[in-house]
Amino acid sequence: MTIPLSPELLQSLAQLSPTQLAWLSGYAWATSQQGSAAAPVAVPVASAAAAVVARKVLVLSASQTGNARRVAESLQLKLEAAGINATLCAGGDYKSKQLASEDILLLVTSTQGEGEPPEEVLPLYKYLFGKKAPALNQLHFAVLGLGDSSYPQFCQCAKDFDQQLAQLGAQRLAERVDCDVDYQSSAAAWQDKIVALISTLNSSHAGVSNEVQQSVVAAQTAVFTKEAPFTASLSVRQRITTPNAGKDVEHIEIDLAGSGIRYQPGDALGVFYQNAPMLVSEILQHTQVDKDTPVRLADGREVTIEQALQNELDITQTTPALVQAYAQQAHIAELDGIIADAAALQQFIATTPPVSVLATYPQLLSAQTLHDLFRPLTPRLYSIASSQDEVGEEVHLTVGVVRFSQRGRQYTGGASGFLGEHLQEGGAVRVFVEENHRFRLPEDGNTPIIMIGAGTGIAPFRAFMQQRDANGDAGENWLFFGNQKFTDDFLYQTEWLQYRKSGLLTRYDFAWSRQSNEKIYVQHKLREQAADIWAWLQRGAHIYVCGDASKMAHDVEQALLEIVATQGQFSLEDADEYLSELRQQQRYQRDVY
Repeated sequence: MTIPLSPELLQSLAQLSPTQLAWLSGYAWATSQQGSAAAPVAVPVASAAAAVVARKVLVLSASQTGNARRVAESLQLKLEAAGINATLCAGGDYKSKQLASEDILLLVTSTQGEGEPPEEVLPLYKYLFGKKAPALNQLHFAVLGLGDSSYPQFCQCAKDFDQQLAQLGAQRLAERVDCDVDYQSSAAAWQDKIVALISTLNSSHAGVSNEVQQSVVAAQTAVFTKEAPFTASLSVRQRITTPNAGKDVEHIEIDLAGSGIRYQPGDALGVFYQNAPMLVSEILQHTQVDKDTPVRLADGREVTIEQALQNELDITQTTPALVQAYAQQAHIAELDGIIADAAALQQFIATTPPVSVLATYPQLLSAQTLHDLFRPLTPRLYSIASSQDEVGEEVHLTVGVVRFSQRGRQYTGGASGFLGEHLQEGGAVRVFVEENHRFRLPEDGNTPIIMIGAGTGIAPFRAFMQQRDANGDAGENWLFFGNQKFTDDFLYQTEWLQYRKSGLLTRYDFAWSRQSNEKIYVQHKLREQAADIWAWLQRGAHIYVCGDASKMAHDVEQALLEIVATQGQFSLEDADEYLSELRQQQRYQRDVY
């Protein structure tokens, strides 16, 4: 459903002054209160506007990496500047049952994993798709989705919310907009459209002081951010898996001296990386573009194509848009056939990096055309593996270096290769802290915690233990950790064994999937300890999960559901409700990617 106002009526409203609109709104409201005996008034637009004037606006963010939160914050500022009273709320802080009493909902959401909702909004998502979902006939809404078109479930969470809200009777203020990784311009256009629409309907509330908005903006930009990162330096890089390990995992230490940057265990570090010079040279070679040719970036700056490929563009990720744009340039029937088959296109994207596309289907391109094939480079977020109470003006990361071969050549992932191989000690790296309020230690240091991680998902738990050690917390700590082999992949082994020896780490259970013929994962260890896990939960324990969203975190959740159902003698439906309550209480928190 859409709001019952034609463009012509909205245009008529827009031509009225604030004073005229205020009078018209009050007149229409007063007229509506006179009942059926009142003389009919042929001003349906004013009646509709009056119905919205007194309504409250909720801006709800559902963020996984912080982008949706930033867009929501920006939207609220624009609404407030336009004189519209808007409440900003993170999905994790919102009580699902309040939705039935909301008037206008503006939802900004990302998507994670295989089209799943961000962790913080999962309770609301389940509520709307569950048996207890309310009728929402009173609600007007608009949805903005943030995603990555290189994945098949592009903006799926936004699509789900948009469809289900309408299914429950809510009325769309505007059609959903799905934004790709270079979302800024599309998101800004959507924001402006929403603000203009609500301003037209609610213009009698104009006049919020711009001084308030400016002070909020100043406060937000007073520290280093994604838009204004800090130039730090690499101080230490050390491999923490053996040469025989199937994966190269590097311990990274970055010097933040002089920045004043503060972070907490659970936060992430945003890293702006540089692409490998060898990869840049190979792309230029395949397209026969001179490296010194100037190109214009999306923000209007002019740099050489070599600089753009190295510092400004994502040249490691193939996207549908890249394949389609290149096919139009190359005029190759094989590429056209791949594009026509959705399954074949997804397989091609997943297995063929851009350099292989250019090498397999060589084509002479202009420098600007080559530039336009690629998306802007976006920072990579890494879970922080340190506590500042332990390391001071440093930040530690645990980086799994992505390595693969194509056409007999060896390549690395963009950010992981930069940090784990190409950046030299002392080299510059631009960083910022992405706060994660949905992955925090309990305020009470006596509260027991259960930490469940696989591979580099161990990172935030190292930070947790450093913090609890520095605080002198007495709460019990139980670690479940999984990786391939005890002999090759026991990340931070010495530290964990020392924590166990000192008594800070109360218990540990390890799962090694390649140590023997039997593949053992963390979910198997959880089931083995079902009774004790339930006992810890009964004593108020908090559960934390960090790792892969599509496989590991999903399997862990299934194991936890089974544990709650069997140990608590619940149905699976009630067990799911139990976990949802733990989420609401911030006793079940996940940092998944």
